[in-house]
Amino acid sequence: MADTLTITDNRTGKRYEIPVQDGTIRAMDLRQIKVTPDEFGMMTYDPAFMNTAACKSRITFIDGDQGVLEYRGYPIEQLAEHSDFLETAYLILFGELPTEAQARTWTREITLHTMLHTNLSKLMEGFRHDAHPMGMFISTVGALSTFYPDAKDIFSQESRRLQTIRLIAKVPSIAAYAFRHSIGRPFNLPDNELTYAGNFLSLLFRMTELKYKPNPVLERALDVLFILHADHEQNCSTSTMRAIGSSHADPYSALAGAAAALYGPLHGGANEAVLRMLNEIGSVSKVPEFIKRVKSGEGKDRLMGFGHRVYKSYDPRAKVIKKIADLVFTVTGKNPLLDIALELERIALEDEYFVSRKLYPNVDFYSGLIYQAMGFPVEMFPVLFAIPRTAGWLAQWDEMLRDSDQKIARPRQIYTGHGERDYVPQDQRG
Repeated sequence: MADTLTITDNRTGKRYEIPVQDGTIRAMDLRQIKVTPDEFGMMTYDPAFMNTAACKSRITFIDGDQGVLEYRGYPIEQLAEHSDFLETAYLILFGELPTEAQARTWTREITLHTMLHTNLSKLMEGFRHDAHPMGMFISTVGALSTFYPDAKDIFSQESRRLQTIRLIAKVPSIAAYAFRHSIGRPFNLPDNELTYAGNFLSLLFRMTELKYKPNPVLERALDVLFILHADHEQNCSTSTMRAIGSSHADPYSALAGAAAALYGPLHGGANEAVLRMLNEIGSVSKVPEFIKRVKSGEGKDRLMGFGHRVYKSYDPRAKVIKKIADLVFTVTGKNPLLDIALELERIALEDEYFVSRKLYPNVDFYSGLIYQAMGFPVEMFPVLFAIPRTAGWLAQWDEMLRDSDQKIARPRQIYTGHGERDYVPQDQRG
C-alpha cells in the first residue's frame, strides 16, 4: 500500500494524493487544494495546536495513553532512580549519557560559571521588596544578554555551548537571589564544593554558618524533582522558546520569553493551584463533599493536579514524585495537607466519573507539597520549575537552529473581520 492520503475535494471533484511520513502529512501539501487558481489554498485551523506538529525532535518522547516519558530513549523512572540532574541535562542537550571524563568536565564547567556579575546583583537589589520572584527571574535572565553580547553568534557551536553552560550554571543563582531578596536577606555566594542541588540549597538557606551542609535527603529530592521537570516535549514555554529562537534572537532573550510563558497559572503555577485547593478543602472529612461539588459542576470547584493535556493515564512523573514526598516528609515532618491529598487521590482513582475521564494525578499534585515542606513559598514554585527546564529549553532551541526545515515562526490566521471599507472623517461618524 502507498504511504499516501487520498483527498477528494467535493467542491470541485478533484482528487489529491498527499504523501504520509511519520504518520503525518505536511500542511503545505494542502495548499494545492483550490477551487480557483488565484486562491491562497487550503489551510488547517488548529487553535492551541491540539493536533499540529510544528517540528521534528529527538529529545523527549511521550506516549500519553501508556503513561510513558523518555529522555533520548531513557525512561524517566530509570533516570530518576540512577541519574543526577547534571548528567540528565547533558543527556538532553547532547544526546547521550556522559562518560566519567565527560561528566567530570561538564560538572566542572557548570560549577565555574555559577557566580553572578556584581552589576547583576545590583540590578536585582533594585526590585521592590515584594516583587514576585518569577518576575525578578525573567527580568534578570533577559538582562544577561547585555552582559554576554557574544551570545548573538548563535550559529557558532562553541558559542552555543558556552551560553548553555552559563545559563544552566546561573539560573539557580538568579533564583536564589530572587528568594533572598524577597525575604530581606543578603545574597549568598556559590559553594564550588557542593553538588548542583546542594549549592542551590546553600544559596537559598545558608545563614551564618561557615560551611553549609545540605540534608542529603532534601538534596537528592531536589535533584530528582529537577530531573522530572527537565523537559516535556512541545509545551507552551518550550514552543515559546522555539518561536522566539526562530527569529535568531540570543538564547537569553529567548529563555526569558519561555520563562514568561511558564509564569502563567495554567503552566508553571499549577502546583500552587493544588495547594490552594487543598487549603480550601481544609480537612479529610470535607473531601467527599468537595468531590461531589466538582462532579456536579456547581460553583468554581475544580480538581487541580489531575489530568493532563497529553497523559491519558497516570503521569509517570507523579509515581516517582509520590515516593520522593514520603522521603522528604521523614525529614521535614508531614505536610498537614498530605492526608487531604491522599484521600482526594484515593476517591478520585476509584470514582467512575474521574476514571472514565482519565483524570489521574499529574506531577503537580505532589510537587507543591514537597516544595512547601522544604520551606519554599508558593511564589517560588514557577522559579523552581524554570531552573531544570532551562536544560530542556536550550536543547530544543539548539535542535531548532540546526533543523533545515525550520524558518521564523509565523502561523497563518483565518480573517473574519470587515471587508474593505472607506475611511469616514470623525465629524461624519454617527
